[in-house]
Amino acid sequence: MRAIARFLAVVCLTLPLLLLAQDAQKYGATDGDFVAHNFKFRSGEQLPELRLHYRTLGQPKRDANGHTTNAVLILHGTTGWSAQFLVPPFAGELFGQVQLLDTSRYFIVIPDNIGHGKSSRPSDGMHAHFPHYDYDDMVLAQHQLLTEGLGVDHLRLILGTSMGCMHSFVWGETYPAFMDALMPLACLPVEISGRNRMWRKMVIDAVRNDPEWKNGEYTEPPKQALRAARDLFVLVGGTPLRLQGALPNRDAADKYVADAVEAHLLDLDANDLLYAVAASRNYDPSPHLEEIVAPVMWINSADDFINPPELGIAEQQSKHLKKGTFVLLPVGENTHGHGTHTWAVAWKQYLAQLLAESGAPTR
Repeated sequence: MRAIARFLAVVCLTLPLLLLAQDAQKYGATDGDFVAHNFKFRSGEQLPELRLHYRTLGQPKRDANGHTTNAVLILHGTTGWSAQFLVPPFAGELFGQVQLLDTSRYFIVIPDNIGHGKSSRPSDGMHAHFPHYDYDDMVLAQHQLLTEGLGVDHLRLILGTSMGCMHSFVWGETYPAFMDALMPLACLPVEISGRNRMWRKMVIDAVRNDPEWKNGEYTEPPKQALRAARDLFVLVGGTPLRLQGALPNRDAADKYVADAVEAHLLDLDANDLLYAVAASRNYDPSPHLEEIVAPVMWINSADDFINPPELGIAEQQSKHLKKGTFVLLPVGENTHGHGTHTWAVAWKQYLAQLLAESGAPTR
């Protein structure tokens, strides 16, 4: 467990969490698949069958009118999947008996989003001919999974991390009456720009400019592109304080880069990676934040490289939320850079506050 903690503390994006799927079984999650037929993307493209894989914990409860009252949707980040939440720093803090999202009281739904995990993705066979999905498409698919696949017509809570954080804002604007509360973790509700767009563009260019990519029709993984992407994820997912402590000299830092990159070089398919990073291209909920009616508890951490607090964007945009609270977690022993979103001990007190203020009893 200490080794896992050290690994997560240093590289805080969702990529390394793919290694932790073996932890999923002990939390009693049930796997399922939903197929959306003739799914239409905003690009005009269409799939006869769009598969969404998901995991659930607990059982749905309904009121006298048959409406769900206890469903919670949890949304992962770029290149992540549902199993990333079934680990001790997250599930161990939230899903147990008398914990905030006790699965004997709540029905937890965690999808693998389009292009991720075991859901439909470019690497299934379409490669670079897969529809060019964006965040609106992903939220639409989540909505169909809930309503058509699981019979969930209302959510007690949406909690999203990183890309899932951005999806939370899209949900709040697109389906404002569908949820009682929103908890976005580690993002900004504005167009992806500045340094955030720069590192994403670097990943996209690395894939497209690798001669082995072959316009998506490669037979061997384009390792040069994947190595460059890994390097960038290691950098942007880290936090200076923890990196300095964990890697106090040149040799330690060099060895970590080599080990982290080489050991997990082929975890991702290059087309899947390209599509996942590019999906944020037209995200910008800022013009419609005032349309969100659900209470919002929005949490970022001060050591997040991807969403640096010195920009002041969160403080400015939170003023447009009717029932919004923005919290910037100071750098401390419980923050882990961008990946603080998966360490519930850092922010669960604010989840308790949100649940209480939006109508649910806490324990």
